[in-house]
Amino acid sequence: MDIFSAKDVTKQYANHKALDKVSIHVPENSIFGLLGPNGAGKTTLIRIINQIIAPDEGELRFMDRPLAHDDIAMIGYLPEERGLYKKMTVGDQAIYLAQLKGLTRQEAVKRLKYWFEKFEIMAWWGRKVEELSKGMQQKVQFLVTIIHEPRLLIFDEPFSGFDPINTNLLKEEILSLKEKGATIIFSTHNMASVEELCDEIALINRSRVILDGTVRNIKKTFKTNTFEVSFNTYEGMLQPVLPPDFEVLSESRDTDHRHASIKLPAGATPNDLLHAIMPLVTVYAVRELIPSMNDIFIQAVTQKSTQPATQN
Repeated sequence: MDIFSAKDVTKQYANHKALDKVSIHVPENSIFGLLGPNGAGKTTLIRIINQIIAPDEGELRFMDRPLAHDDIAMIGYLPEERGLYKKMTVGDQAIYLAQLKGLTRQEAVKRLKYWFEKFEIMAWWGRKVEELSKGMQQKVQFLVTIIHEPRLLIFDEPFSGFDPINTNLLKEEILSLKEKGATIIFSTHNMASVEELCDEIALINRSRVILDGTVRNIKKTFKTNTFEVSFNTYEGMLQPVLPPDFEVLSESRDTDHRHASIKLPAGATPNDLLHAIMPLVTVYAVRELIPSMNDIFIQAVTQKSTQPATQN
């Protein structure tokens, strides 16, 4: 079941169409990557989900029914542009924000102290926010976002400004939240994190969804039937001795072996490659070169951007 879906959502600002019939489906208990270059329309869609702004057209559904005003209590949102009241103490502010999300003061204190201890920031409970580093402030805001245990969490660039250790800490917590039943919409420019965390993605460019599906299926779609072969130090060049429709894209050498990236023709298999190359060399390894999400992102956006824009 989809915990959230948007169908043909459109939003116009003066002469700019921020969203143009955008449709997404976010499966329950998944991590869904909402991707796209700057200005693509991601933030507009996130604000619509959070009911900060309303769409001009389209249908929004939450838990298999039309999205209602009260549903905001079951959504947690960590925006990219963050801000805390700098003169308040960390503890008082966290309690205040937790109460805004519906917790009693007693329950807020109990939950916050658990998370503050887990994130090793309890020593900052009585300090003013302005005394915290940017990373420490972001930890506090992350905790306040999840403190009311919402069904749907929306994280916009959650790792921005974090060092590798704290980035890994947040990744582990995001995966843990999913294991406990939460659904996460995750917006980021870090494609490595997408590969690590996301089950499905939607890529928005120029106000429209241009690519969506599971990460696994998308990577499969963008495969080019290219393989890297590691072999012994054969001194000749491979291209002249391979069948003409086998394209050697690159060759390199290290201390022990040579390596070649070879694109196979349509219908050819790794066995065909080995049959062609084994009379010449001793093969030590063969692996398929799968495009990264970063490569796919660039390819999809570049291809779409070269097409004429739709006139509104």
